[in-house]
Amino acid sequence: MNRADLVVVGAGVAGLTAALRAARAGLKVIVLNKGSGAEAGDVERSTATFYAQGGIAVVLPDNPEDSVALHVADTMTAGAGLVAVGPTEAIVGAGWTAVSALLADGAVFDRDAGGRLLRTREGGHSVRRIIHAGGDATGAQVQRSLERATVEAIAASNDLECLNNATATAIMMGGGSVAGVAYLIEVGGSCRRGVINAPTVLLATGGAGHLYSATTNPAGATGDGIALALRAGAAVADLEFIQFHPTMLYVAGARGRRSLVSEALRGEGARLVAADGTAVMAGIHPMGDLAPRDVVARAVAAAIERTGADCVYLDISGMPDFEGRFPTVSAGIAAAGVEVTAGQIPVVPGAHYLCGGIVTDESGRTTVPGLLAAGEAARTGLHGANRLASNSLLEGLVMGARAADEAIGRRGVPSVADVAPIIPQAQRVLPRCMLQELMSHHVGLHRTAAGLRRVAAALREAPVVPLRTRTDQEDAALTLVAAGVCAAALARTESRGAHSRADHPEADDDQARSATFVLSPAGEPVPAAAFAGPGLAL
Repeated sequence: MNRADLVVVGAGVAGLTAALRAARAGLKVIVLNKGSGAEAGDVERSTATFYAQGGIAVVLPDNPEDSVALHVADTMTAGAGLVAVGPTEAIVGAGWTAVSALLADGAVFDRDAGGRLLRTREGGHSVRRIIHAGGDATGAQVQRSLERATVEAIAASNDLECLNNATATAIMMGGGSVAGVAYLIEVGGSCRRGVINAPTVLLATGGAGHLYSATTNPAGATGDGIALALRAGAAVADLEFIQFHPTMLYVAGARGRRSLVSEALRGEGARLVAADGTAVMAGIHPMGDLAPRDVVARAVAAAIERTGADCVYLDISGMPDFEGRFPTVSAGIAAAGVEVTAGQIPVVPGAHYLCGGIVTDESGRTTVPGLLAAGEAARTGLHGANRLASNSLLEGLVMGARAADEAIGRRGVPSVADVAPIIPQAQRVLPRCMLQELMSHHVGLHRTAAGLRRVAAALREAPVVPLRTRTDQEDAALTLVAAGVCAAALARTESRGAHSRADHPEADDDQARSATFVLSPAGEPVPAAAFAGPGLAL
C-alpha cells in the first residue's frame, strides 16, 4: 500500500496548483491523473483546463478602470441571486496573487509592446479584465506550464509523484475521516487496482459535460469527483445549474466533445445572427451579445426554434485578423471540416461547465473530515446559478492553492492504517448513449417536471452491474450525478440562472437559496437540508 500526506485526484489547474504547492512545502503528494499527462502529445487531454479558450478574469493592479468590488458585483449579477458573497470576495481578491504564482511557474500571457498584459472583455463583465495567452489558447498555456513545473518538481524531489491513466474508484474511510483512495490504473492494455493510504484527499476532477450528447468538455469529464464525494458521505449543492455555453461549434450529427467558439470573439466585435439575418440579442438584454451566458444561450435556442434552422451564426466578417487573434477557434473549425461562409461561424448552445458540485468552505474543506475539493468539481458559492465568463481558471488557481494550504495545515494528522478500501463492486449504470439522449432531451436548457421524472425513473431502474473497467466507473459516476441533477432540478420549482423550468418560468424569491443533497442508504441523492441564503456553514 502506497502512503502519502496528500492524494490529489485530477491534474487540471486546481489539482496541479495544489500538488505543486503542497510538495514544495515538504508534503508527500501523489497525483492520480486519468489522462496521459505531459507526454500526451496529440491525444485528447483529460482536463477541461487544457481546452479553456477565453482567459482568466482577474483584477490587475495597474488597471484603474477595475476593482475587486466591481468584479464581485459582476459575478453576483451573473449568479442570479445564489452567489455566496464571502467566498466570492475571497477568491476574486486573491486573483492577482494566484496569477502571479502561475507566471512565476513560467506561464506566458499575451502582452502589448510595453509589456503590459493584454485584456479582453467577455459576457457579463463591465470592463476588459480577461487576460489571455496565445490569443485563445489560455487553458493550454496554463495546463502546459503547470505540467512542466510538475515534471521539474518530480525530477528534483521524491515528494511528488504522478500516476497517469489512473482512475480513483473510492474514498477510503476510517474513524469517521478520510484514510486514502482506491484506484484503477491501465497499464499495457490491462487494468490493476491499487490503494494509497493518506489522511487528506483533494478531489479536483473537473465537471460532467458527458451527461449530454454534445459538450465542450473532453472525454474525461464524467462527474467522477462528485460521485466519489457522494459515496463518501459528502454534501453537494447547486447541481441543477449546468451552464450551456451559447456558442459551441455546430457540426451536423456530431456527438461527444465539440469545439468551443470563445466568448472573447464577441468581446472583440463578433455578433450573433439568426438564419434569417436578424440579430439574436436585439431587445433581449442591455448588454446585448455580451449578456451573461444563460441569457445568450436561451436567446440562441429561441432563434433556432423560431427559424427552424439547425443553428445560428457568429458573424466575424468585421473582425480584423480573426485567425491570428483566435488560432484555437480557427483550428477547431478547420479540424471539424466546417465551412465559414461569408464570415459566419455556425454555432449552437452546448453543455459547458457545472455551477455547483461538492460543497466546500473557503479552504476547500468538504463536509467529510480530510476530504477537500477544488475547481469545477467543487461548489464554493462563487458561481451561484450561472458562471461569469473566465472565472473558472481563476477559481482553480486560487482554490487549488487554498486546498494545498489546508493539506499543509493537516501535516502530522496520522493516517488510519489497514483500512479496507471501499471499492464499489456493483453500481447502477444506465448505458451512456441512453443517458445522454435522456439528459439532452429532458434536462437541458428547458426542463419540465414530467421530463425530469421520466429521466429520474430511468436512472432508478438502471441495471446494477460490476465495475471492472475505467468505462464502467465513468458510466456509474455519470448515472449517479445525473440522478443528483434530476433531484435538484425537480426540487427547484422556478427558473433561475442556468436552470429553466418551462412549467415554472418565473423566478421565486422564496427559492433564492441553495439546497444540499447527500446520498441516502438506498444510494439515491436526497435533500439534506435547505439553508437560508447562498452560503453554507460547514
